[in-house]
Amino acid sequence: MHLSKSAAIVIGALLTLFFRPESAALAQQTWTPQKNIEIIVGTSPGGGQDTSARAIQRLLQKERLIDVASTVVNRPGAGSSLGYAYLNQHPGDAHYVMLATTPLITNPINGLMSITYEDVTPLCILFDEYIVTAVGAESPIKTGSDLLARLKANPSSLSIGIPGAGGGGQLGFALAAKAAGVDVKKLRTVVFKSGGDSVTALLGSHIDVVSATTAAPVPQYRAGKLRILAIAAPRRMTGELATVPTWRELGVDAEFANWRGIVGPRGLSSPQIAYWERVLARVAETREFKQDLEKNYWVGNFALSTDMRKRLRAEHEELKALLTELGMAKNP
Repeated sequence: MHLSKSAAIVIGALLTLFFRPESAALAQQTWTPQKNIEIIVGTSPGGGQDTSARAIQRLLQKERLIDVASTVVNRPGAGSSLGYAYLNQHPGDAHYVMLATTPLITNPINGLMSITYEDVTPLCILFDEYIVTAVGAESPIKTGSDLLARLKANPSSLSIGIPGAGGGGQLGFALAAKAAGVDVKKLRTVVFKSGGDSVTALLGSHIDVVSATTAAPVPQYRAGKLRILAIAAPRRMTGELATVPTWRELGVDAEFANWRGIVGPRGLSSPQIAYWERVLARVAETREFKQDLEKNYWVGNFALSTDMRKRLRAEHEELKALLTELGMAKNP
């Protein structure tokens, strides 16, 4: 086909306009998924992390927050390290995200996995689940101040049930004890498989104290079978926990939460991060999500990527010091 000189000039100008660097840059300013989204969980089906991930996946589909299908993929084992390894097999690919919790910080310090928070892309914090300290209803220990005073005098005088070594139950209480001047290395902790198991042991008078998230203690607190002495939150909770003081109210500078958030593999671009920030912010605004928060005594301290990264960095330094003091740090 023969083009006139004028037609060739016009077509050349249009091609130059279309392929100029500014147009290419504009095309890179947005990202949307083009295939199935995988939400990775580092634990087996049925646990708390799995339940949270499936709730998010359900809201993504129900509220039509994404235009592609999504699935929850369980990669349990080695303290979630298998899940993080699978996530990072897809660098730069935002079709893969993972539910993350506090062990993303603690496991590398404890030597349980090599991937750290710096090896993934933080996307958002969804909510915080604060740690409570409880005793049996008939315990002679009446207040959190009484408890810490006794442990300061004799750190090994009481048995403290925790759901998992190095988990939130242990760390949340150890931070409060350390702030109160207790020798935390001498605390007598008893490790259970879950918060429910530790509460059962408390009710059977096999241990003296429980430190755990709210899920297991609150139903027994509601039934009058145990007394919650303090919560490691920045301010008092509402509802049934409104009468429970924070550690700070008791003069102890301690706060700890088992946060849950979403991370992507290493190397995500700014448009990919922005996409997930928008979608996950909409999840956090749904009525169903807010009802779950209230029902489970979670606190929706939603935070975007930059703030999540800052929080992970600060928490890493704090928990590295604490785990080193407890003699649990393998990579201080």
